[in-house]
Amino acid sequence: MVVAPNVCLTLSNQPENVLLVREALSGMADTVGVDGVELNDIRTAVTEACNNVVLHAYEGGEGLLQVELYLAPATVEVVVRDHGTGIKPHIRGEEEDALGIGLSIIQALAPRVEFKDVEGGGTEVRMEFSTPETQELDALPRDGFEPPALAEEDLASTTALAVGPSELAHRVLPRVMCVLAARARFTTDRISDAELVADALVSGGFEASSKQHLRMSVSVAAREVAMRVGPLGGGTAGRLVAETNDGVGPVIEKLTDERRIASEGAFETLELTLRDNR
Repeated sequence: MVVAPNVCLTLSNQPENVLLVREALSGMADTVGVDGVELNDIRTAVTEACNNVVLHAYEGGEGLLQVELYLAPATVEVVVRDHGTGIKPHIRGEEEDALGIGLSIIQALAPRVEFKDVEGGGTEVRMEFSTPETQELDALPRDGFEPPALAEEDLASTTALAVGPSELAHRVLPRVMCVLAARARFTTDRISDAELVADALVSGGFEASSKQHLRMSVSVAAREVAMRVGPLGGGTAGRLVAETNDGVGPVIEKLTDERRIASEGAFETLELTLRDNR
């Protein structure tokens, strides 16, 4: 069976977004039980690949960074992809900046590494890591899966992601949300609120979703975080906000400043805004 990624991130190649990728990896490790040494190797190799996109893929400009995370029995596979000029891997010299691709580091840490050209331009780095003691998650069939997309005008401010199953989303999404809330210069208390909202969305979002992944985009501005969650089944977005089971509805009602439901054909998108004016 061809499987879909458990986590798919679409974001800008801004340097600060590498931290988002590292936090997603930490959430993965918490979920399936990757030990500290294995996680350090994975994060180091993936950071090298992401930093290559930051520094070289778009010749100093801004462009898409896509990261896919696949969890299989005793294996973690991570794909880092750009759609830039296409960077040929090289061995970093002693005089080069530590953020270079570091092919030697990636090859030392990942038992299997594959570089390939992306159709239309760009490079894909696929890294496979051995994690023999990890918990197995249900496979997610690839049928119908599309990576989350970002419009060019939203690239600088927005992160889009898809994550599944729910036990993984509970560890990944709140971590990502904390980083984005901090980037919006939220206070510590308001960062905690954003984390609670993310956890509530996972609790209710999978039942409302029409897909195997919870899909959302998060836009950041000064003192503001805006979330779009969907597609959700018709009529389910309103029930998610009003839901009293597990406290999902009250958390969203109490901690968000704006709530809106947008219809998209047979589906809905739940739009939530959090602000921090303190």
